[in-house]
Amino acid sequence: MVLPFTRSRCLCCWGARRLEAAAAEVCRGVSFKLEEKTAHSSLARFREDTGVKYGLERAKRSLNVERFWEWAVVLVDTAITSGRRYREVTAKCSQQFQVGVADVDISRDSCISVDDCSWVFTYAHRKWHTMLANEKAPIEGIGHPEKVGLLLEYEAQILSLVDVSWVAVVHTLQIDFQDPVVPAFPLCDRELLTHSGLEVPKDL
Repeated sequence: MVLPFTRSRCLCCWGARRLEAAAAEVCRGVSFKLEEKTAHSSLARFREDTGVKYGLERAKRSLNVERFWEWAVVLVDTAITSGRRYREVTAKCSQQFQVGVADVDISRDSCISVDDCSWVFTYAHRKWHTMLANEKAPIEGIGHPEKVGLLLEYEAQILSLVDVSWVAVVHTLQIDFQDPVVPAFPLCDRELLTHSGLEVPKDL
């Protein structure tokens, strides 16, 4: 059947808009909030659940199987299942923290980075290193910037640490996950502020 010219044109425009939207979705990051039901009792969320603070006094929290009880970790409320996803973390106040991703069903009895279900970059003692299955490797070429970026390429199974000031990849982890993953934030002092829903920078 031959469609009228005006209808064909409308369908073409609609199809083009769908393709543009799909392309934008590939580049756009997932917007998320830090999830209360996973947060360790020493962690408090702030700024509409995008920031997390560490405190020595533990808050009273409800019992549930999704909460971390032994380690100061909080996960986010949105899993990642596809695409290139970029986010940033303001960490200028903290001297000891980790940023990365974990399997959605990671054990709440263990800390992030001590098994093969999580992949993180760690900053401690004024140095960066990777952590996987409780083994660490040093990262050179980055100090303690005010803000760092993380680029997850789900299909390629790559997680990259990004120097935001130069918009450049500092270090890349080849990771092996079979399930959806979630951004994870172990924190040992001060505070972190997360920035999600960002487009992937053009230079990455």
